[in-house]
Amino acid sequence: MTRIFSGVKPTGHLTLGNYLGAVRQWVAAEQEPDEALFCVVDLHALTVEHDPARVRRLSRQAATLLLAAGLTPEKCTLFVQSHVDEHARLAYVLECTASDGELRRMVQYKEKAAKAQASGEGVRLSLLTYPVLMAADILAYRTGEVPVGEDQRQHVELTRDLAARFNQRYGHTFVVPRATHPVVAARVMDLQDPRSKMGKSGDAGPGVVFILDEPEVVRKKVMRAVTDAGDGGVVYDPAARPGVANLLDILAACTGGEPAALADGYDGYGALKRDVADAVVELLRPLRVRHAELAADPGTVEAVLRAGAGRARAIARPVVDSAYRAIGLLEP
Repeated sequence: MTRIFSGVKPTGHLTLGNYLGAVRQWVAAEQEPDEALFCVVDLHALTVEHDPARVRRLSRQAATLLLAAGLTPEKCTLFVQSHVDEHARLAYVLECTASDGELRRMVQYKEKAAKAQASGEGVRLSLLTYPVLMAADILAYRTGEVPVGEDQRQHVELTRDLAARFNQRYGHTFVVPRATHPVVAARVMDLQDPRSKMGKSGDAGPGVVFILDEPEVVRKKVMRAVTDAGDGGVVYDPAARPGVANLLDILAACTGGEPAALADGYDGYGALKRDVADAVVELLRPLRVRHAELAADPGTVEAVLRAGAGRARAIARPVVDSAYRAIGLLEP
C-alpha cells in the first residue's frame, strides 16, 4: 500500500489554481486503495509577516474547503500541522542533514527573499529553512507519493535528497517519495499576468479566481483575462501565447478536454472566455454550497481535525522516534 501526503498553506484564500493543481487530485487519490493524509500546514504560514488571527481564520477555512471539495474523514486523514508535534521534531533532525547551499538554491526562497528585501522587510530564517519542514511533513509518514502542483516539484526533489542522504548516513529510516502532477492545469496562471502563477499569497487582484468568489465575480475576472497581442486567433502555444494557453488549460481541466483540440473550436477570444467563465462557475458552484453548510456547523470540522491529528500522530511518532535513534539521540 502506498501512503499519500500533501498539504495546503493558509496564507490566503484558496484559488482555482489550488483546486485544479492540487485539491482535486487529493479527492481522486482518496478513492484509491492507498492510505491518504492531507494537512493544513499552518506552521509554514509563519515564515513571512502575518496576522495571527488571519492565520487561524484561513486555517479553519482551508480545512472546511477541503471537506467541501470532497475529502471524507472515513477515507483519509485530514489534520492541522501544528497539532502534530512530530513535524517540528523531525524538522530539526533534517536541518542537521541539509546544507545551507541547497536551501539557498530554492527558487521560491530566492523570489520571496528578493521581494521582501525590495520592500524593506527583513527575511526570516524560517523562510530559508521551511523546505526542510516540508520534507519533515512528508517523511514523518513514510510517504510514497506527494500529489502537488508543478511549483512544488523542487521541494519534493529536496525531500527525496534528504531522505536518501539520511538513509545512507544513519541506516534506512525513510521512504524516498515521488511527486505526482495532473496532466493539465498543473500550474494555473494569473489571468492578468499569464507568465506568473495564480497565487493565493499575493495581492487579491483581478487575475486571481478564488474558490469562494461569487459567480458574477468569476465571470468578470475571466472576461477581463489578458489574451495575447496579434491576430493569430485561438491557438494553444504556451510559450508564444501564454494568455490564451492559460484559458485553454483551465477549460480543459474543467471539462476533461485537451487544450490543443479545444482551441480548434474557437474563432475568437470572446467565445472562449465565455465558455471558460461558464465552466469555472459550474465547477466551483457545489464547493461554495457545501462550504456554506460546513461553515455553519464549525463543531463538525473541529471534530474531524481532532480525530485526524490523533491518527496522524500515531503514524508519525514511531517514524520520528526511529530517526532520533538512528541519528544518535538517547531515548527518554
